Amino acid sequence: MATVHTYGGGKKDTREVDEALFGGKILGRNLKDILVMYEANLRQGTVKTKERGEIAGSNKKPWKQKHTGRARAGSKKSPIWRGGGTIFGPKPRDYSYAAPKKQRRLALRSALLAKLQDGEVFVIDGFPSDAPSTKKAAALLAAAGVEGGATVVTKEMDLVLIKSVRNLPKVDATTVGDLNARSVLLRKNLVFTPEAFDSLLARDWMFGVKAKADSAQVAEDAAAEGGAVS
Repeated sequence: MATVHTYGGGKKDTREVDEALFGGKILGRNLKDILVMYEANLRQGTVKTKERGEIAGSNKKPWKQKHTGRARAGSKKSPIWRGGGTIFGPKPRDYSYAAPKKQRRLALRSALLAKLQDGEVFVIDGFPSDAPSTKKAAALLAAAGVEGGATVVTKEMDLVLIKSVRNLPKVDATTVGDLNARSVLLRKNLVFTPEAFDSLLARDWMFGVKAKADSAQVAEDAAAEGGAVS
């Protein structure tokens, strides 16, 4: 069992969560591969060097071929000259790629499990809801014991909460649907609203627990009736 820190109504508490819901084991290699993918997808890929044909200036031969005592030279744009073109330099390219959905979901489970095992998951109730207030949001995080950076997760897009935390250093806001392995591990702490945490645990596609239980129940019912399950 893993411990989740909770805070609401001015009281601190803890909540136990079964690690088996998150796979029970951190798949380090898969997690690393997915993090590399997310980082690669953020690259702009706009770096560019000029070849000799793109260098501005005259194509005139600097000096005659023979009888000068100097090395032969055909152009000031030569790659071996200062200010000349670049040989095999980087060109604009797209570094992005997509890993399989199942692999990304496994990485998300591993990232969440890592945060749970480190005791860096909080469920906090009471964020500003009527009007944005950075002061109230900061006080709430401090009262709950959140130290350092944090990613605040809501069930739905909450502009009031986003405006309340966006000026806090190293504090981000996102939704349950937008969570990925990188956003989970980006900051030290992972902070959920109560609705967001319940929504996360209810996601059958990520955990598969309810789906397996339903399948087992169907098999038991069929066996009791003497039927066969295809």
